[in-house]
Amino acid sequence: MLLSCIRNFFAVITVAFCFSAGAVAESWVLVVHGNKIHQKTLDDIAAAGGKITRTVPEIGVLLVEGDSSFGETVNTLSGVKHAGVNASFQFYEPIVAEGMSLDDAANPPLSGNDDFFFDLQWGHVAVNAVESWNAGNTGKGVRVAIIDGGYDLDHPDLAPNIDYNASMDFTGEGLAYTLPDTFSHGSHVAGTVAAADNGLGTIGVAPDATLILLKALGDAGSGSFGAVAAAIVHAANQDADVINMSLGAAFPASEPGAAALRTMMSRATNYAYQAGVTIITSAGNDSTDGDKDGNNLTLPADSPHAISISATGPQGWAAGNGNLDNLAIYSNYGQSLIDFAAPGGDYTYYLSNNDLCTVGPITNLCGVFDFVFSTGNGGWYWSVGTSMASPHAAGVAALIIGANGGDMHPAQVEAALAQTSLDLGKPGNDDVYGAGLVQSPK
Repeated sequence: MLLSCIRNFFAVITVAFCFSAGAVAESWVLVVHGNKIHQKTLDDIAAAGGKITRTVPEIGVLLVEGDSSFGETVNTLSGVKHAGVNASFQFYEPIVAEGMSLDDAANPPLSGNDDFFFDLQWGHVAVNAVESWNAGNTGKGVRVAIIDGGYDLDHPDLAPNIDYNASMDFTGEGLAYTLPDTFSHGSHVAGTVAAADNGLGTIGVAPDATLILLKALGDAGSGSFGAVAAAIVHAANQDADVINMSLGAAFPASEPGAAALRTMMSRATNYAYQAGVTIITSAGNDSTDGDKDGNNLTLPADSPHAISISATGPQGWAAGNGNLDNLAIYSNYGQSLIDFAAPGGDYTYYLSNNDLCTVGPITNLCGVFDFVFSTGNGGWYWSVGTSMASPHAAGVAALIIGANGGDMHPAQVEAALAQTSLDLGKPGNDDVYGAGLVQSPK
């Protein structure tokens, strides 16, 4: 039996990405020729012992369970263009720390805002969110789909902005985050995009945007590209304007079954793009140069129309170091991978200093304040990673769309991101920031 695993990192979450062929009760991705699924293909799958668990007819994809005998015959089935194991993610414990009226708003750390944790949100300074709010841009009317793990559906910062009817679980666990852990990756990401301006806790970059919450990773960390692809299609069908995916994995393009995953994800992102959805994804936290990784495929970052985000962060912000734009110590980079940069946090100062700082109502290790502070499971928490950078960019995209009447083609959104971004590093596109650090519209 072939078995190979590659690890990637999102929000300092380890993702184990494994292919295995011939395993009992394995889950498979089947991509048909064209986009139409014919009855003969369904009959052939059943005759070979396969059980269809999900059909995504919009992109000609079937998710199928089958035993070892099915695995031996799957590539011979009539109508199937590509077949491969529905490769799974596994994320582990991240680095975390526990922890308004928009008229004449001011920046952290001395904003005076009545959302009592807003002064911890230095990322809003880096993307000029406050200036955009004061110009009347809050993301109102813009729909942002979050494809992630489970969510705290009752969180006071999230609940006002959730479209519960459009939200959906693709894991079988239920949409809500149910583990007793204090950190919820999906909740943290959703809050970075659109935590409500309600005089409580934190504020999202686009505080009036609508959240479509889609669960493609289970609470214990496991998920599959099949679930992610189905969630992308669902988001497009629910009139999402932006999709955020703080997830992914890199693996050799030569792996058996890689063609099926690449084709499935390409069809999904093409489908969403043609439906008018801007797709934002994290670039990964391996500290690797994508330009020197030509044999690897990174999904969904390498999928068509996916805008891939590197992470920036301060190194001692609470201690007085005002530079917010360093490439984060963990962030992937390289012009072939990175489209833009956004705040994701850094832990360099955290690892090397034990001094205490006070920002707003909180006293903690100074280095902790370099993390990204957002909503969690039953509270608010710090975390760090390109998983935190991607939702900052998604929030900025929502502000841009809202500022332009609420209806923009994704190509126009990407052009606006490039036009307004802060050109750091080498002039033009560069390895670290891509086309620049995203900036909110004024």
